[in-house]
Amino acid sequence: MINRRIVLAGVAALAFTAQASAEDWKTKVPELTFAVVPAENASGVTERWTPFVNYLSKELGVKVTLRIANDYAAVIEGQRAGNIHIASYGSASFARARLTGVKTEAFANDINSDGSTGYYSVFFVKASSPYKKVEDLKGKNLGLVDPNSTSGNNVPRFELNKMGITDAEAYFGKVVFTGSHENAVLALSQGTVDVAANQWTSDNDSTLAQMLTKGMLKNADGSPMKKDDFRIIHKSAPIINGPYAYNADLPEDAKQAIAKAFFDAPTKDKAAFDRLSDGQKKGFHPATTKDWDGTIDLIKFVDSLRKKAS
Repeated sequence: MINRRIVLAGVAALAFTAQASAEDWKTKVPELTFAVVPAENASGVTERWTPFVNYLSKELGVKVTLRIANDYAAVIEGQRAGNIHIASYGSASFARARLTGVKTEAFANDINSDGSTGYYSVFFVKASSPYKKVEDLKGKNLGLVDPNSTSGNNVPRFELNKMGITDAEAYFGKVVFTGSHENAVLALSQGTVDVAANQWTSDNDSTLAQMLTKGMLKNADGSPMKKDDFRIIHKSAPIINGPYAYNADLPEDAKQAIAKAFFDAPTKDKAAFDRLSDGQKKGFHPATTKDWDGTIDLIKFVDSLRKKAS
């Protein structure tokens, strides 16, 4: 009887300690800010992420606030200042954050519908254009996304360099940073640029596919555009899906709780999870910061290209 009482007391003490620990991190961090890089325009980010952020608030037991960043640099600087606790990064912006001393740790990235964890950078042109390869576009206008975008700037410049185009600004008539992946596709559809760099996982999983689903792309006569109205003229090697990362200074119990909430999401709130990718992802893959070491080498190389060009 004495031994049983001791065991029960020990179990109760452990349970109390675990509960106290959980309450302790919530006391230290009563609210979490979740920031997302602008892959699409602000209203689209809000609609896509709000259900998931609400799920996180319920699951973690603290308020989670969605922050829609104006650009990729805002996410980097927000984590540097400690104002952003969780961030959805692109691979290159995460690498840039690490290179510039931001205390950030990756814990997950997306699993595609086929089980892979990567995507591609592509160059899109309109199917009605005469352009069949990048070399056909000398002197034409190129639409990029953001200086810290992986598929919208860094990988495109790396791919152009492999073709012998070391200075994009000199090769193309104009190089335009559009601010988001959606804006790059819009610029192409409206004829502002002749070729646009963008992200692509599959025909059904890309910014273009999402925009077509939402009816955002129109022909001159107002009719909806279709996938066949666009053509990919170049596709990069696979790129690792961008990470979800938390602030390294968060309490360890908070980090564990955040990661668990992410991994549980596809079963605990499938609707909110599916909304993130229009049902094109299977779940979250456990990841570590070192998984993006290769991306650091990539952006260092692209930085060196810029220095040579200037």
